[in-house]
Amino acid sequence: MHVTQKTGRSLELLGYGACALAGTLWGTGFYFGRLALNEMSVGHMVLYRFLFATLGMLPVALMHRVRLNRSEMGTLLLAAFLGIPVQFLLQFHGLALTTVSHASLMVGSMPVLLAAAAALFAGERLDWFGWLALCGSTLGAALVVLGGKHGTGGYEQPTLTGDLLVIASLVTALAWILLSKKLMETHSPPVVTAYTILSGTLMLVVWVLGPWVLSPWTHQHVEPMPFRHVSALAWTALAISGLACTATTTFLWNWGIHHVPASRAGVFLNIEPALGSVLGVELLGEHLGPYAWVGGALILGAAIALTTRSHEPEPQVILE
Repeated sequence: MHVTQKTGRSLELLGYGACALAGTLWGTGFYFGRLALNEMSVGHMVLYRFLFATLGMLPVALMHRVRLNRSEMGTLLLAAFLGIPVQFLLQFHGLALTTVSHASLMVGSMPVLLAAAAALFAGERLDWFGWLALCGSTLGAALVVLGGKHGTGGYEQPTLTGDLLVIASLVTALAWILLSKKLMETHSPPVVTAYTILSGTLMLVVWVLGPWVLSPWTHQHVEPMPFRHVSALAWTALAISGLACTATTTFLWNWGIHHVPASRAGVFLNIEPALGSVLGVELLGEHLGPYAWVGGALILGAAIALTTRSHEPEPQVILE
């Protein structure tokens, strides 16, 4: 019994670590996305990002072939649709209409939304300490992104439309997380991750390239996929976005929430806006002030407190 509890605790800590690393890598997504958006449209940037991601996930899918029943296939396709084309196109269209700081601030509300959604729809329980940690972490993210002074580097000013598009992408991300967690009750995280990314990328291909393929019949001018004039910097940003910020992070996140409740793992999503805002500051010529340092301390403090506090494993934690 003692060995089982010790093993369960070790897997739980590894799960938290996987979620933390995923949040860190996700935090670079806006930065690399902005580099690529300087040379191409939102749709083309997102599609290239996921084409690179499939390079990392295709071997996993080939090594872990699995049969899904009709219900599971429907859940997978819905998770892929909401989590990839809908979420990412909404999010980066929003980024194109607002600032990196504002987009990061919107993402900072994700952990509380996730905890509430997990409690409402997944039957997870979060005690007062967990809610306090999540709120403290979210407050820290807000302080970080608001702690910089906006420069005048020619980037778009924040708009209500852009902010609302980012918020809409968070709602679809919630659905993707909960649907993926449901699938991982019967299938391993690598399988769910690989099949979700591959399915979502195929949907992106149809979504982005469909109008271009049909343009001879619709007589609409549609820009083809940029290739020849894309710089080495943009290609590097796209490759990192796909392989590290998408394929690796999705696998780490799915593996992490397979071993810990999604409501508790949500605190690590605040690493994304914190790191994203720091990189955004560099892009926009801003400077971190004392509020940003206080915010960073709140985020780290909440993450450490939540993961090191002793608590009994909850029924939703699935151990392999």
